[in-house]
Amino acid sequence: MATLIMAVAVTGLLSAISTSLRSASRLTDYDRATLLARQKMDELLIAKNLPMLTTLEGGWEQGVTGGVNMGWCARLTPFEVPPGSGPEAPFLERVELEIWWMNGNQKRKFMIEGFRRAVPAPKGQPPGAD
Repeated sequence: MATLIMAVAVTGLLSAISTSLRSASRLTDYDRATLLARQKMDELLIAKNLPMLTTLEGGWEQGVTGGVNMGWCARLTPFEVPPGSGPEAPFLERVELEIWWMNGNQKRKFMIEGFRRAVPAPKGQPPGAD
């Protein structure tokens, strides 16, 4: 009888440990994705030559991601243009960034957004050229 009780207790304990390890692994991947998302958003917010209304994509080396396949997708769109402003007036630009990673066979993802001040390029000049 004591052996049976001990077997049930050990089985329950091993199940709880297994669940905890899976949760810790998921949280580690999510934390890593969050840090990389913040870094990529900072890069996008300070970059000058990014095309508007175009999807930008990329990924990270598996050495940076701890062996997890991770990538990103970004899009810049005009967010707010002041009423009655001229063609070269500054406006608010939205940067939408989606981060994705593979967790086994499942694709996990989340999206963040940021805003920056933008000024349209003069006619005949590429965006961001000074």
